[in-house]
Amino acid sequence: MKSILTIGIIWSLLVPVAVAQEQVIPAIRLEEAIILTPEQHEENIEICTQNLIKLGKSIEAYLEVNGDYPEWLSDLYHPKYLPDPDVLICPADRMGGRAGFARNIDPKMPVSYGYQFRSQYRERIQENRTLYGDGVPLIRCRHHPSPDFHCLNLSYDYKIARSWSIWEGAPEQLYDTPEKAIDAMEKGLQQQPSNERLCYYVYPALARLYIETGQEDKVDGVVDLFKSSISTDYPRYYLTLERLLKMTDRYEERLLVFKELTEQDPNDRTAHRKLAEIYQELGDPELAREHRLKAEPLQAFIGKPVPDFSAEDLDGKPISIADYRGKVVLLDFRATWSSLCLEDTPNVKKVYDTYKDKGFDIIGISLDNDEKMLRDHLKKYEIPWRHVYSGKRWDSPIPQQYGVRNVPSGWLIDRDGTLISHHASGAALEVLVSEAVTEAEKLNLIKLILLMFGNNRKSK
Repeated sequence: MKSILTIGIIWSLLVPVAVAQEQVIPAIRLEEAIILTPEQHEENIEICTQNLIKLGKSIEAYLEVNGDYPEWLSDLYHPKYLPDPDVLICPADRMGGRAGFARNIDPKMPVSYGYQFRSQYRERIQENRTLYGDGVPLIRCRHHPSPDFHCLNLSYDYKIARSWSIWEGAPEQLYDTPEKAIDAMEKGLQQQPSNERLCYYVYPALARLYIETGQEDKVDGVVDLFKSSISTDYPRYYLTLERLLKMTDRYEERLLVFKELTEQDPNDRTAHRKLAEIYQELGDPELAREHRLKAEPLQAFIGKPVPDFSAEDLDGKPISIADYRGKVVLLDFRATWSSLCLEDTPNVKKVYDTYKDKGFDIIGISLDNDEKMLRDHLKKYEIPWRHVYSGKRWDSPIPQQYGVRNVPSGWLIDRDGTLISHHASGAALEVLVSEAVTEAEKLNLIKLILLMFGNNRKSK
């Protein structure tokens, strides 16, 4: 009977359980997403829309009197322009009257909205208006988390539009019809065909809209204009060209572009990654895998021991991966100067709190260059795990050792010191940690059961 029971326990541990994946909501928006009903969400959007319309009228009045746009939206707070300060606050704002980006926070008074035409932005925004027309955002609100849009916008022609955060990739969201967006970009490219800052977006967007509106015959003209107007020295030249060629299934040209790049530089990871994508699309998995490994050499480390490091933590105590043997550990590369890292911090803290008593721990590897800012951040979020700090940002020894090129970045290491994943961050983190911890618990329990039966046999 005991044997049958033991087999049943082991079998139940080994049978995989399917878990439905839920949409992950950024932690800083979770409270709002839970509290608001769809009706309340739409009501907030309507109030915010009316606020933006009022702000547009206030700016028109300000322009008529002063001949220029205000430096900050708070400058509108005046009996002549905007007598009611509540118009500056979005009803969905849970950040105390602050814009979604730190650089857009008004220094004079609480303002929920991101103003796009401050003096330091004006040259760049004027380029946007030249290429995309007056449909581009003048004021943006980021306080309405939704799978349908990221921002509510007031344009320079005082119209309201919903769009993604990076609207340049889908400018039609700012216009009533795709045809109006096409017309604006055609006029813009006549004036600024060689604008390198925006060419990565505007050329592919125009080509895509031509295809979507049945004007495929114009796409070749977009490709030719791009080639003749943009220098190959532009860092995103080849990536932009590849996006254009992909729209018209020009596989041979795409292959030729990136083959030439790998001949010039065999270590060009971007070129190898693109070749892997193209070969996969062409149905050649072997060549795709070959280039994928060259694009991401870290893939070869999966399932193998992670090279250790030797350093000191913020308290001056020695620390290494070996100290955590027997635990599932995350090497968490991040920096307080990164908005993506700051947004992801509550997520990492939640995963730590959930699994810390199940054999999971974290080693923070800071790419900061301001120790006080790092310590203040750790105190603010009550982060208990140990951190390594050198103050050298990207030149920090451990990120250099592991070839870390972006933050946040996470290396998840198994209890035996082997690498589980080098993409353990964001929404993927909890899934990976849960699987690793659960698998380790299964194996430990099975070992314990087998050990018990082994001891029973010896005693008999």
